[in-house]
Amino acid sequence: VQLQACGGGLVQAGGSLRLSCAASGRTFSDYAMGWFRQAPGKERSLIANISWNGRSTSYADSVKGRFTISRDDAMNTVYLQMNSLKPEDTAVYYCARGKGSYGSTWLTGYGSWGQGTQLTVSS
Repeated sequence: VQLQACGGGLVQAGGSLRLSCAASGRTFSDYAMGWFRQAPGKERSLIANISWNGRSTSYADSVKGRFTISRDDAMNTVYLQMNSLKPEDTAVYYCARGKGSYGSTWLTGYGSWGQGTQLTVSS
């Protein structure tokens, strides 16, 4: 599977942005999806994941209440709606396909990765 993330950019603190990740292949709907981010000098970390059927989601504490993950299986796309953005949200954001139907909190639980999209939040 190939994943193509897009939607990053420069936004002011307090603003909103939506990231998209389009996947190729026919089995998109069978797998969990996740969004990760990596800031300079920091490890890549999970910020949100969603189960194969969209009924189960989980978020990192740092984004809970501000970010929303969703999926559109007809479009083979997973989204990350980001509201109330903060400068500390600045990072490269990656989407990934899970190895199973439900999201994992571990990077090793994801087998396919997109190329990343840069988000910069100015203060």
